[in-house]
Amino acid sequence: MDGSNYIKVFTGSFIITQFIVDKLEAVGINAIVKDESESGRLAGFGASIQGQQDLYVNKEEEKASLAIIEAVSSDLEA
Repeated sequence: MDGSNYIKVFTGSFIITQFIVDKLEAVGINAIVKDESESGRLAGFGASIQGQQDLYVNKEEEKASLAIIEAVSSDLEA
């Protein structure tokens, strides 16, 4: 996503990524999920890491997003 106003803030499994997306949407942050393995599968190619998704947010929302991601990560580790 070079040249855009979006920045990657997280890479993880489908389940954790979707949980974070829900938390972000709850506070009005719209995230973009990029799944290379699914894109490759649909195009007939394979991916090296299955099930990993990248999460992008607007650069202006990066700080707030990272705080939410950190809170989710802490909760999952507890």
